[in-house]
Amino acid sequence: MEQNLTYEQAYAELESIAREIENETISVDLLADKVKRASELITFCQEKLKNTETEVNKIIGQMETPK
Repeated sequence: MEQNLTYEQAYAELESIAREIENETISVDLLADKVKRASELITFCQEKLKNTETEVNKIIGQMETPK
């Protein structure tokens, strides 16, 4: 996965692939590659969301800790 890829970019690309599949505008020759890319994007987005959730929970935990 690209180093500079953002969640928004990955999600937009995933939506584009989904539209192509739904509209049946992908050639059979490219379908496997598109599905593989979609799988990579889904994994990237899931990891990004999990990492963000962990970071937010850590920050909230620090805010709740009495000083």
